[in-house]
Amino acid sequence: MVGQYGTMELAAAGFVNNVFNFVIYFMLGISYASTPVIGALYGKKDNRGVAQSLIDSIIVNFLFSLVIVALLLLLYFNIGILHQPEEIMPYALPYFLIITASMPFMAVFNALKQYSDAVGETKVPMWIMLGANALNILLNLPLIFGLEFSLFNCHFSIEALGLFGAGIATIISRILAVVALLIAIATMKKYRELKPSINTRPEIHRMKHLLFLGFPISIQLGLEASSFNICAIFMGWLGAIPLAAHQIMCTISTLCFQIVYGIGAAASVLISQFRGVGDWHNVRRTANTTFFIGIVLILLMIGAIQIFRYPLVSCFTTSEEVVSVVLPLIPCFFIYQFGDCMQITFANALRGIAEVKKLMLYAFISYVIVSIPLSYVFAFIFGWGGVGVWMGMPFGLTTAGILFYFEFRSKINSKL
Repeated sequence: MVGQYGTMELAAAGFVNNVFNFVIYFMLGISYASTPVIGALYGKKDNRGVAQSLIDSIIVNFLFSLVIVALLLLLYFNIGILHQPEEIMPYALPYFLIITASMPFMAVFNALKQYSDAVGETKVPMWIMLGANALNILLNLPLIFGLEFSLFNCHFSIEALGLFGAGIATIISRILAVVALLIAIATMKKYRELKPSINTRPEIHRMKHLLFLGFPISIQLGLEASSFNICAIFMGWLGAIPLAAHQIMCTISTLCFQIVYGIGAAASVLISQFRGVGDWHNVRRTANTTFFIGIVLILLMIGAIQIFRYPLVSCFTTSEEVVSVVLPLIPCFFIYQFGDCMQITFANALRGIAEVKKLMLYAFISYVIVSIPLSYVFAFIFGWGGVGVWMGMPFGLTTAGILFYFEFRSKINSKL
């Protein structure tokens, strides 16, 4: 929708959103720590432990988000170090601030969602997230493009705010999503035995455990996101048009990633529950089945994107120049899907069995040593431009997938 408003706004959104993709995945890692903990307690029918872990997770995620906000404000006042096009900054900076303000609400929602998922109630947060997205879209229309209407013989108008309006819509939808999920957990019968009581108190040692378990996951996810974020910076060096094209491709790839990641997250929940009762054969079976389902989904998505690539890209922008840069990036996206599916599956499987320490090392090797340098070499030394930036990603994601797979197999073989 921002792309329909203007190319500079789309480029600014691409820059800011790529910065926040890193932040969001880093915050998700902390929330993911509660999945194996709560899942194992739920598998053991320890309802009191489940409720206590929810309180601990909310506090840990909220406090962590405040640290993130402080770091984002530090970056805001030193944004020039990223050397992005000056013409996008008047649009990017206000948007940056309002998305920063939404981070604590996202952190609390993450904690509530992981709790709900870990006890097998995945539909409730799904519907709330869908509702929040629908609300975001409805609010985008008047806030981005403006609106004039008459009611009871009175004339009203909403000024077109462009990218900043999109930010306002985002923070409103994130706040209401938290409120809705809190109400659901407090009132719905299915949570009755699992929700915290007034006597439930947080405990420091449990919060430390969640933090130490979540931090390696955050590093792994953050390093993965960083490969895309650094690529956004590389694209910014190439100009505003390649940066806008990068934003479009990131939006498409994130949608596909989240679909496959949903299957991986479900596997993490089931695996944590099987781990809680010591059923290691079903742990392995769940991981293998998840990988197979992911491959099938990827093939379907690749086919659909290839067939509808022209109308799909045209939905994001009316600029033929941007479209001409996006289309050559699509094959690069197709190439890395197998490795992405592998790393999603087995990273989630490792989280489910609470074996996360080596995720940091493997992510560092895959993304910092392999992916980012290759993107730079292909783009600026070989002179491939935007295609070169995206061609580094398949190498990093596939390396990560292979390393995570062998780590998971090693851990499972030691249990059987």
